[in-house]
Amino acid sequence: MHEFRNGTPAGRLSAVWRKSKWSNPNGNCVEVADLPTGEVAMRNSRFPEGPALVYTRAEITAFVLGAKDGEFDDLIV
Repeated sequence: MHEFRNGTPAGRLSAVWRKSKWSNPNGNCVEVADLPTGEVAMRNSRFPEGPALVYTRAEITAFVLGAKDGEFDDLIV
């Protein structure tokens, strides 16, 4: 079993990256990928070889449900 850590270079992850249909056409977006461990990695699309952040399913679930519930609406400019 692999162990992925925050800051792992995204290029070292064997992953299929995807981004939201709401992404900016200038490439200013976040991409996510499922990891074989069940975790989820995130990277900045402008720096695809840069560091990735790795989250557990529970962390991603909490964030997505919070976003759907409007908990982060104050961040929208």
